[in-house]
Amino acid sequence: MSQSTKARFRVESQGIEREFAAFVVGARFSNDGRTLAFALGDGTVRLASMAAAEAEWASVEAHDGGILSIAADAQLAGFVTGGDDGALNRIGADGSVSTVGKFGMRWVEQVATHAAEKGKGVIAAAVGKVVHVFDHAGQKLKELVHPSSVTGLAFDAKGKRIGASHYNGATLWFIAAKVDSPRKLEWKGSHTGIALHPKDEAVVTAMQENALHGWSLPELKHMRMSGYPAKTQSLSFSKGGKWLASSGADAMVLWPFHGGGPMGKAPTELAGGDGIICNQVACHPLNDIVAGGFADGLVVVADIASSRILPIVPPDHGPISTLAWSPDGTRLAVGTETGYAAIVDFASRS
Repeated sequence: MSQSTKARFRVESQGIEREFAAFVVGARFSNDGRTLAFALGDGTVRLASMAAAEAEWASVEAHDGGILSIAADAQLAGFVTGGDDGALNRIGADGSVSTVGKFGMRWVEQVATHAAEKGKGVIAAAVGKVVHVFDHAGQKLKELVHPSSVTGLAFDAKGKRIGASHYNGATLWFIAAKVDSPRKLEWKGSHTGIALHPKDEAVVTAMQENALHGWSLPELKHMRMSGYPAKTQSLSFSKGGKWLASSGADAMVLWPFHGGGPMGKAPTELAGGDGIICNQVACHPLNDIVAGGFADGLVVVADIASSRILPIVPPDHGPISTLAWSPDGTRLAVGTETGYAAIVDFASRS
């Protein structure tokens, strides 16, 4: 990666950059791709319209305290956020703020959404051991109780099931079930994040002990992916589920979920070599391409098949805390722990 710092970075020719005075907790594009939101640790959300991204980004007072989580809304436009003020809020593309749920002094640490084609999506928020599920209009559907605090949430590709990671494993729930009968995936230890295979072939969790654990579906065979020098903070399946990208090493580590993998197969490592830990990964929504953000601030994009690396952001802005692709894959959002935010365009040639 050290040689990449001498190259021309995409953000310099096709990027828009901003500096904020707060940790960038997360960045998400709305489902219609028209708006990008950066959620900050100071409780504000910065909204950038893709029709006029170079203009001043709107600042929205979203929470009375820090924002802990953000997702695109279950509708086409807007976002949902969880805060340490105990609120689950909806942020409109116009900057409006409304409360979906209020949970007293309990933090809303995880949010996940699924937008259905007909506009009737689902919103989920984890508060301690309980996942609160709402419909697209914000009406409470149900509460899903877990044995310990929920550390990660993810919907499957169709929005029919939701997975939650927690201590000693993970749990899968059918959202529309009249009588909840969850599928419990057990493995001792602290599970800190979760990813669901886009074709319902596996569930994978990140663990506190610098490893990944997985269960094949439906047979629930265990899969163990270890060897990480640091904790995995970020997991991302490629579009068709052929690869699982992960952070936690001095490269983007991609496990093959094809050809009988990942068990018995070596992972592919991209953009590594100088000992700097990869903090964030984000697979492209349409192609076998992955973005990686490192602890020194470097961001690269890699073509998985050819291993070709494109430098995106130089290592000048602090550790990368979030990466997000637009729904059409033409833009990449970048945020750091020091408050740097950028939008990088891939549709225009530099």
